[in-house]
Amino acid sequence: MEFLKSGFKTVLGATETGQQPSAAETVEKLVERVISSTLLDDRRDACRALKALSKKYRIEVGAQGMPALIQILKHDGQDSEVISYALDALCNITAAEEFDEEADNPAVSVNVGEQFTEMFIKVHDHVTLVMGYLEEYDFRVRRAAIKLITTLIANKTRDLQEIILVSPMGVSKLMDLLTDSREVIRNDALLLLIQLTKGNSNIQKIVAFENAFDKIFEIIQSEGCSEGGIVVEDCLILLLNLLKNNSSNQQFFKEGSFIQKLSPMFNITPETEEADWGPQKVSNIHCMLQVVRSLVTPSNQQQVISSCQKVMRKSKILDSLCSILMGSGVPPDILTETINTVAEIVRGDKENQDQFSKVMAPSYPPRPVIVVLLMSMINEKQMLELRCAVLYCFQCYLFRNEESHKAVVETLLPSSEAEGSSHSIGQLLCAGLFSTDSLANWFSAVSLMHGLVDSVPQKEELLRVLLATSGRSRPVTLLEQCTNLLQQDSYKQQSKVGLLMLLCMWLAHCPIAVKTFLSTNGTMAYLTAQISANEHDENEYLIQGLCAFLMGICIQFNDNSLPNQKRNDICQLIIKRIGQETFCNKLSEVSRHESYSRACKQPQIRTKSASDLLLDYEYCKLYKGLEALIAKLVSGFDVDGIELTELTLSSEASALVAQYKGIIRDLDGQINTLQQSSKKLETKNVELEHKLSQIQNLNTQLSDQNTLLKAQIGAVQKGTTTSGDEAAVNALNAAQFQTNLYYAENMRLTQELESLRKRLENEVQLSKTANDELQKLQKDQEDLLELLTDQETKIARYEEQLRTAGCLIENDDDSENNGDTKYNEVALNDNLVAAGLL
Repeated sequence: MEFLKSGFKTVLGATETGQQPSAAETVEKLVERVISSTLLDDRRDACRALKALSKKYRIEVGAQGMPALIQILKHDGQDSEVISYALDALCNITAAEEFDEEADNPAVSVNVGEQFTEMFIKVHDHVTLVMGYLEEYDFRVRRAAIKLITTLIANKTRDLQEIILVSPMGVSKLMDLLTDSREVIRNDALLLLIQLTKGNSNIQKIVAFENAFDKIFEIIQSEGCSEGGIVVEDCLILLLNLLKNNSSNQQFFKEGSFIQKLSPMFNITPETEEADWGPQKVSNIHCMLQVVRSLVTPSNQQQVISSCQKVMRKSKILDSLCSILMGSGVPPDILTETINTVAEIVRGDKENQDQFSKVMAPSYPPRPVIVVLLMSMINEKQMLELRCAVLYCFQCYLFRNEESHKAVVETLLPSSEAEGSSHSIGQLLCAGLFSTDSLANWFSAVSLMHGLVDSVPQKEELLRVLLATSGRSRPVTLLEQCTNLLQQDSYKQQSKVGLLMLLCMWLAHCPIAVKTFLSTNGTMAYLTAQISANEHDENEYLIQGLCAFLMGICIQFNDNSLPNQKRNDICQLIIKRIGQETFCNKLSEVSRHESYSRACKQPQIRTKSASDLLLDYEYCKLYKGLEALIAKLVSGFDVDGIELTELTLSSEASALVAQYKGIIRDLDGQINTLQQSSKKLETKNVELEHKLSQIQNLNTQLSDQNTLLKAQIGAVQKGTTTSGDEAAVNALNAAQFQTNLYYAENMRLTQELESLRKRLENEVQLSKTANDELQKLQKDQEDLLELLTDQETKIARYEEQLRTAGCLIENDDDSENNGDTKYNEVALNDNLVAAGLL
């Protein structure tokens, strides 16, 4: 800084009073020199000084010097040094972080870099200008341009994405940076692309079409795969950006056989010691697992999920992940994420589920990996994230697999081969269900509940399960034991929530289970007492709602075969002891609870606190499907427990109903007439919409092909520039011609699309106009008929008066013979006058 100060004295001199100029004055003089100097050396020196001041006096340099720096970029592109100074200064001005040099400056606000970014990108050509310097091979220029664009994207992501998207060959220029032989440039380009691809599917598709997957895997392999450094992590983050929530890129990734390239990255020996799991390796493996999950997460399209699951089985990725599960010394966070990844690979895929069930843990005696995982889930000493991951994995293993449901229930039946074993799936779940750890109670209840989802035969089989309890002469059924635990005051709230969810799933759609539950002593009395109680705790409100839902299930799926516990009996109990309105309010408490909205979002359980584990995704699906039905059913009973129907109404009420039926019948006739008249228009509308959809799909395909052609043209242009090859020129002319054809076809389809839209609007407008005209004509016709009726009445009255007066009246035939209607009317008027009637 002393050198710079002395330089400023020499260049700028002192003020008239002998004092050193202020920062603003110094910047002003430097900016003036940049703008007005004719010598390049002077402009270069001034630009170097602005760069040096841009950190400590960012506001002064940004406010006064930005136009001058942009001028340098526009007119001094032949000098690499001055361009690098200008780019560095702009990068400092727009930086989001605060520099140490400006820490003592109170005028610097938090978002000053964002404000300067907004000023810079107001003119889109400024960004295009900077991107042009990405093609400069000079290290200082190219790296400074990369850093500036990265900073701009970080500050104004959406704006920069849109600018780059429309910039000629903008994405292609950025992708070319990944092939730079200088690792620093390549690594900076990775960071730029990570920022650029966030949340923009269009840019993600273009980057993928620019061979991004090939380039990423080349870098990963050159850096040592999972054993590599932070560059591998950056590559995986970019890969994750391209694949997450982008079905087009997911399909392209699968069809390009890139899933197979992930398999070698998971080849980790089971004997790996914990000392070998360095922090960077842990980060790399974690990112790799997230990439795999991005392809098979339940939020993806089912077609993409199924195809990726199949490839992951054939490419041995599932086997490698199971090896990591059974390995020793694996860090807890990697183990947890691996369990979640295996869960989504096997979810809903029968072959993967079967393969996972056959994996054996390296223990003595050997046990299935599922059993070992469940032992961890019910162990209260294990970390919460791991236990939640095991529950999710077990749920995915059971998902849409009737055989696995049956296998779980069979381990609980007396005839099971595993009888007496304390390490079967069923025995472990029962042990967790009846343990003193409330979290183990909840995990076990939810796990057992998932074994009953959409499986009525297994619900009936589970009724046969008997438990041996101490102090009793006879064993009790599992259902009895669950109801007994539910009524114990010592059973904690979280445990009761899990047990109530299990019972609701068990009884839903299973009348035999409902009958057995109602036959157990004290069940209805307990549920009634719970629903009627006045509670103030939020979780107690939830339990009341769960009890109301369970009672509603006992009504909805009641086969009326149990005396005193029929539908009418339970509804009468609700009306007299609880009240229909109170019951419905308590029933809706479930959907109002905070845990309900969390559980509905996704099958995987994500929580930071054990106390937040209350409702489950599958239970919420069951509740959502039955809540309105139960509320309507309970509200449809009167005070005598009789279901309200038309037959039970009084005679006066029946007459009123009949009257309204007549009105409705008339209205229905009118509606049918209108429906018939609009059927043709609806059919035509469907045809037009179908054609519109086809054209839109074709338009999308043409846009993608156009993007690829642009990329090809860019590649050919580069080849033409560097080598001058005649074949490359011909390929460019051919690619340009094909692009023009696609462009013309796209324009034609766009015009046809607009024409179809106008036709559709005209048809709708014509339909409305026709209906209006029809109604107007009908009204005019009715008015005309009334006028004709009045006219006929008057004529008849006048003729009668004439006959009474003795006047001669010509009939219609005579009138027609005379052929003079007007004369007859005059004669009639004369006769009326003569008779004194007019």
